[in-house]
Amino acid sequence: MSEQALRQQIQNLKKHNARLARLARDARSKLSAALDGTGLCLWQLDVPTGKLIIYNRRWGSMLGYQPKELSAQFDVWREHLHPDDKQMVLDAFYDHLHGNTPFYEALHRMQHKNGTVSWVLDRGRVSEWDEHGNPIKVTGTHIDMTKEKQYEEQLALLANHDPLTGLANRHALLKHFSALKTQGPLCVAFIDLDDFKTVNDTFGHRSGDELLIQLSRRLRETCPQGSIVGRLGGDEFVLLLPFPLSSLWVNSTAHSCLRAALTPFELDNGQAQVGASIGIDEVQAQDDFVNALRRADQSMYQIKHTGKNGVAIGSTLISISRTGTDA
Repeated sequence: MSEQALRQQIQNLKKHNARLARLARDARSKLSAALDGTGLCLWQLDVPTGKLIIYNRRWGSMLGYQPKELSAQFDVWREHLHPDDKQMVLDAFYDHLHGNTPFYEALHRMQHKNGTVSWVLDRGRVSEWDEHGNPIKVTGTHIDMTKEKQYEEQLALLANHDPLTGLANRHALLKHFSALKTQGPLCVAFIDLDDFKTVNDTFGHRSGDELLIQLSRRLRETCPQGSIVGRLGGDEFVLLLPFPLSSLWVNSTAHSCLRAALTPFELDNGQAQVGASIGIDEVQAQDDFVNALRRADQSMYQIKHTGKNGVAIGSTLISISRTGTDA
């Protein structure tokens, strides 16, 4: 081959290589754009060097970093694993590298630049081995799951808590009742507010909601440790008190809850007052939640029929005046 022909062949190869490089850059750009729209990060790890190839910018941005602010290294990724999840994630990763599992997968937390937590679903698989069967490259994906985890937490909160007050709802009360009943004596208190309709009629329903929120805070602060405060709906509240009916804790909690209801409420459009009728009864061995609640409700109606604004502890009736004096 003549020297001129050789030069021409070299020139053609350079043009071909340049064309392939342009095609590769164009393909990576298109891939990056497509992946960025999905919230998914595609990565490849060179195992011997620890170098990471990130095929789009999503990995750094999901942790709050600008492009190239984070070094694309395995050690950097490992440093950003949440301390409580780090060992679990690394165990799963090395289990796959050692051939113990067909792929690597972990749902875990990573530390965001601003100090918060990002949830990531991490998947990967060895994609290249050396002649001795040792893994050389691992290819995988990161998917940002933070919004999904927040949504799950919100659903869990709604499933067990009253949306207005944050107190335990009926579903949660059932679970707490079953657990507490096995641990020892238990009393159920049924609270129905007196004159709450007047507040709604006079101040409006938004102010009525604010009163319920304030009362919920007072009840939480009033009830002893280990008690459960719940709301069935409207102006009906339930307490689960892990004490026998004869306990001084039951008596003092009853007085405190009444005073919590009697203390005036400062609302945006004025001051409101309500009272409360409370019935308390002890849970029997054969009781389920519905039966125990029914008996507490029946005790509460003893107060309703004798002038409201008091508590029935079993068959004992107590009333409290607006000034806090027992009658």
